[in-house]
Amino acid sequence: MSREYPERPIVGIGVAVLRPDAVLLVRRGNPPNKGAWSLPGGAQELGETCEQAARRELREECGLVVGDLHFAAVVDIITPGLAGRPRYHYTVIDYAAAWQGDAAQAGSDITELAWVGFGDFDQYDLWSEARRVIGIARQTLHFPPAEAIPA
Repeated sequence: MSREYPERPIVGIGVAVLRPDAVLLVRRGNPPNKGAWSLPGGAQELGETCEQAARRELREECGLVVGDLHFAAVVDIITPGLAGRPRYHYTVIDYAAAWQGDAAQAGSDITELAWVGFGDFDQYDLWSEARRVIGIARQTLHFPPAEAIPA
């Protein structure tokens, strides 16, 4: 199925990988949203569970392996297209995971990655839904609120 003007929504997977002071963000190398900063993730493949897709995407995009994955949120991404038909339509299942200490490396689907402090999202023009998911992930993993982290 084509990702552009699909016949039905595509299931996407995202992972908010957290350290106590930061979240891992990636810069998208392909459409949609090429060049935008987001959480690592991508499309679920046929025959994969959501968790398998999350782990595969983290390995492919960032070279990371994480421990437990915790459900964080569902985000719908619908980009308008021609004749009232959605150009892109993703239903993204987001997970939260604690960083395990490995060095992250940019894979083929992304152009760069960064550990971004919780107060620095404006510098990365991070979408409000990604910010919301990160907040949920912090609560889920019992990470301290931003105001409790020393500068």
